[in-house]
Amino acid sequence: MAALAASVSKKQAAAEGLGSSQKAVKYLGQDYETLRQECLDSGVLFKDPEFPACPSALGYKDLGPRSPQTQGIVWKRPTELCPSPQFIIGGATRTDICQGGLGDCWLLAAIASLTLNEELLYRVVPRDQNFQKNYAGIFRFQFWQYGEWVEVVVDDRLPTKNGKLLFLHSEERDEFWSALLEKAYAKLNGSYEALSGGSTVEGFEDFTGGISEFFDLRKPPPNLYQIIRKALRAGSLLACSIDISSAAEAEAITTQKLVKSHAYSITGVEEVDFHGHPEKLIRLRNPWGEVEWTGAWSDDAPEWSYIDPRQREELVKSAEDGEFWMSFLDFLRQFSRLEICNLSPDSLSSEEVQKWDLVLFNGRWARGSTAGGCQNYPATYWTNPQFKICLDEVDDDQEENGREPCCTVLLGLMQKNRRRQRRIGQGMLSIGYAVYKVPKELESHTDVHLGRDFFLGHQDLREVSGRLRLPPGEYLVVPSTFKPFEDGDFCLRVFSEKKAKALEIGDVVVGNPYEPHPSELDQEDSQFRSLFEKLAGKDSEISASELKMVLNGVFSKRTDMKFSGFDINTCREMISLMDSDGTGTLGLVEFKILWLKIRKYLEIYREADDDHLGTIDVHEMRTALKKAGFTLNNQVQQTIAMRYACSKLGVDFNSFVSCMIRLETLFKMFKLLDKDQDGVVHLSLAEWLCCVLV
Repeated sequence: MAALAASVSKKQAAAEGLGSSQKAVKYLGQDYETLRQECLDSGVLFKDPEFPACPSALGYKDLGPRSPQTQGIVWKRPTELCPSPQFIIGGATRTDICQGGLGDCWLLAAIASLTLNEELLYRVVPRDQNFQKNYAGIFRFQFWQYGEWVEVVVDDRLPTKNGKLLFLHSEERDEFWSALLEKAYAKLNGSYEALSGGSTVEGFEDFTGGISEFFDLRKPPPNLYQIIRKALRAGSLLACSIDISSAAEAEAITTQKLVKSHAYSITGVEEVDFHGHPEKLIRLRNPWGEVEWTGAWSDDAPEWSYIDPRQREELVKSAEDGEFWMSFLDFLRQFSRLEICNLSPDSLSSEEVQKWDLVLFNGRWARGSTAGGCQNYPATYWTNPQFKICLDEVDDDQEENGREPCCTVLLGLMQKNRRRQRRIGQGMLSIGYAVYKVPKELESHTDVHLGRDFFLGHQDLREVSGRLRLPPGEYLVVPSTFKPFEDGDFCLRVFSEKKAKALEIGDVVVGNPYEPHPSELDQEDSQFRSLFEKLAGKDSEISASELKMVLNGVFSKRTDMKFSGFDINTCREMISLMDSDGTGTLGLVEFKILWLKIRKYLEIYREADDDHLGTIDVHEMRTALKKAGFTLNNQVQQTIAMRYACSKLGVDFNSFVSCMIRLETLFKMFKLLDKDQDGVVHLSLAEWLCCVLV
C-alpha cells in the first residue's frame, strides 16, 4: 500500500516538472545547498550519512569488508592528499580519466566521451564547485535515471592505499572531479563494486538521457551516411573505433596514423564535387589532439586541390587540432564499429538542432500479473505490458533508393536498479521486446490487453533491435523478460523523427459486474426458500456465520474444484455488498441475488480453469475478471495478484469470490461517491478510512 501511494505521489510530482534537467530530483532527499550551508555554519566538513566512508561503500563480495583487496584502505579527503587540490584544471579532458583498481572501464569510456561536449558534461558535473571558496567537503553531480534527472551529493572522502587514490583518478595528482564523479555514481548504484562490468551504452544513457545504437561497419546499412548526417543535425554523440585481435594491438598506430581500439568522435559530414562526381566526406576527431589520418583528404592531401576553393577553405577552416577529413568509403574500410548516442529532447538547449521526439513509459513485470516471459511461453506471454505506437508522419528524408515512405523509430528498453540489487544476489535479467503490426480492425482497441489468441496468430516484426523503419500505421510493442514470473522494473523509450502518439494499452479501469435479471429473481425455487427459512430462523435474516455454514455445506460437495471453504471474512464481505438496509445480515431477496452471483462466479471460475485441475493460476485471473465485467489496468492487476494469489501463484475459489465481491463493493461505492460522474471523488481522511475499512 505504501509503495502504491509513493508511486501515485511520484507521478503527480513529475507532472509538475520534477525530474526535468532544470529541476532534478534530490536523491535520498539530500539537498546540496541546505547541507552545504549547515556545514559552513557549523565549521564541520560534510560526512555523508547515506554513503559513509566505510567497508559497505566499497562492496559486498570481492570488495567486501573482509576481502584481501580492501585491506589497508584509508579514506582521505583531497586536502589530505595534496597541498592545493583543484576540482577541474584547465577544463575536463580525456586525460583526467585514469582507471584504478576497479573493473569499470566501460564507465571511464563514457566519461571520456562526455568530455567532448561541454554542455552535456557540465550538466553532469556542475562547474561551480571548488576546494577554495566556501569549501565544506560536499560535492554534487547529476545523472539521468529512467526518465528523470537525479542530483546526488557526496562527501569528498575517497578510498586510498599508500597515499594514492585507489580507483578512478586524473593524471594531474591535484585534480579530483573524475574521482568524485565516480563516487557519486557508486552511491547511486549502492557501492563501488556494483560498478564492475558493464557497457559504455549504460554510462552514455545515464550521463545524457540519450539512447544508444551500434553499427558494425563491416556490414553497414545502405543508408548509414544519411543516418550519420541526421544524427549530427540532432546533436547526437558519435564515436567510432578500430577493433583489435589481441591486447598487444591496443593503441597501436597504423601506417596511415589511425590509432587502434581508440575512440574517435565524428564531428561532421559533407558532400563535395570531386572530378565531376559527388564525394562523401566525414570529419573525425582524435581526443589526443594529435596523430591524424594521413590518407586521402587528410590536411595536406592533394584531393583538396580539385574541389571548389571556397568550399575547400570553409571545410579546412572548420577543422580544429586533432580533427581531419577522410572519404566515407575509407571510413568504412578503416573503422570497425560506430556508436551513436541519440539525445533526448531536453539534453541540449540549442534550438538549432533537429531534435528527436520522445515518449517514455515506466513499467513493471510483476510475478503473477504482468511477468509473462517471452514468446516461448504462450500461456502467459500475452499478460506482459503492452504499448501502442501510432506513426502518422513519414520522415523528411525519403530519397534513399526510392524506398516506400517510412517512419524512423528508436526503441530503448532498460531494466531498472539491477546494479543496486547485486548485493542481494539479483543480477541482470534477460530482457527484450517484440513489435507487431496492429490490424486495422484493432486500431481503436485500447481498453484491454490484446489476448492470447492475437499473439498465437501474429508474428512479431523484429525483436531486440534499436532502429526501426516502419510504414505509417499502428504498432504494438511488448517488452518481456525471457522467463515468466520474474519481477523487475523497466523503462521503455520511443524516440521518433516525427511526433508519434504512444500509449499503454489497458490503462482503462471499468467495472460492469454481473447483475441477475429480474426474471431470475422471480422464479420460485421451493428448495432455495426451504434452505433460507431453515437458516434464517425467526428474524428471517442470515448472519455471516450462518452464510458461511450454508455455502460451505453446498460447495464442499463439489468434485470439479478444490475447495477448502469460504472463510468468515469473505462471508462478511458478501453481506457488506448485498446488505442494502444496513442490518449486517441478509434477507431473502438479498440472499437470492448473492446466490445467483456466486453461481455466475463459479461458472466463470470453471471456464478459466484451462487445465481442469480444480483451481486457476493467477495469470488466468485476467481473463476471468474480464468475463466477470471488470476491465482493470496493470497496476490494479498487480495489486490483485499480491492480495489474492498464494505463494505458488494459485487462486482458490474462496479467494476468487472474495476478489469479485470486493471489486463489486469498491466500484459500487465509487459510483455513489462520484457525484459529478467525472471519475474523481473527494473525501476527507475519516470518509476515506470508512470506505476502505468496509
